[in-house]
Amino acid sequence: MKAARYYDRGDIRVEDIQEPTVQPGTVGIDVAYCGICGTDLHEYLDGPIFVPPAGHPHPVSGESAPVTLGHEMSGVVYAVGEGVEDLKPGDRVVVEPYILRPEVDTGENNPTYHLSPDMNFIGLGGRGGGLAEKIVVERRWVHPVGDVPLDQAALIEPLSVGYHAFQRSGAKAGDFALVGGAGPIGLLTCAVLKAMGVEVAVSELSSLRRQKALDTKVADHVIDPSVTDVAAEVRRLTGGKGADVAFEATSVNVVLDTLFDAVKPGGVITVISIWGKPASIDMQKLVLKEVDLRGTIAYVNSHPGTIKLVQEGRVDLAPFITRTIGLDDLVSDGFETLIHHNETAVKILVDPRL
Repeated sequence: MKAARYYDRGDIRVEDIQEPTVQPGTVGIDVAYCGICGTDLHEYLDGPIFVPPAGHPHPVSGESAPVTLGHEMSGVVYAVGEGVEDLKPGDRVVVEPYILRPEVDTGENNPTYHLSPDMNFIGLGGRGGGLAEKIVVERRWVHPVGDVPLDQAALIEPLSVGYHAFQRSGAKAGDFALVGGAGPIGLLTCAVLKAMGVEVAVSELSSLRRQKALDTKVADHVIDPSVTDVAAEVRRLTGGKGADVAFEATSVNVVLDTLFDAVKPGGVITVISIWGKPASIDMQKLVLKEVDLRGTIAYVNSHPGTIKLVQEGRVDLAPFITRTIGLDDLVSDGFETLIHHNETAVKILVDPRL
């Protein structure tokens, strides 16, 4: 089967590899669509980061580069292994793409399984990936999506990132939120916030991304920081109070600085983005305003709630899909677009059979 394989920084190859084998307790999935994530771009430009370098196998997966990429995937079950009784061929599913130690409890009573030692991601740390025609994963990571269209279902993984960030922030209906950055994760976080009854403002330099926030109706207020003082505008919109919560979705220091100015005393800033370098923080603002600065990584027991938002029509994922390409065009039309013309695209999907 065809698969996109990560060898090293700047080196991704589409190759023919052996199809995976369905083992007891696992599910075989024909991949329908896989999104290109910002994490994939980081690996291409600056990696290996999550990908174990060649000769240094991951302690759980036992794999090192080359590995198959792709963790934002949807597909159709084609086979189930012995012991899997609640899924069947033909079921439409998505994957919660974790690689964890076998003994880690991933049930609802463990809210920190995503923080367990040696955590990594399917499609980065090994165990196949969504940028291939087929994948086999443990049953615990497979979530049925019912009649959600499979192209939209491929966005449930990044939407789950926004869902978990919302939970980490403690935001509630009636709050005012400021989101710094209207890239894919910023926009999808806005979508979750709106679905939960939060008033949303987003700050974004790109006119195309600001327009996408307006067109998709995931933001009540869109601010261009090149012409407007974001913190002053947020205070105006909130009667002088400031934002109850803020979300950093850019890994740009000036955006983080702006959020400290824009949140109310006692407000919460949740950092979603993966930073490739250290950040600086004005500790006086953190201390004197008693700001609560929180990190968030991926998701934990988030997929069922996220899927429900989509199934109930509270989040419409269709407008965020920019285009669909084949595996052979992954780098030329996918990575190169998102690296050099990222304002023109939100989510590029890959259909491995094109």
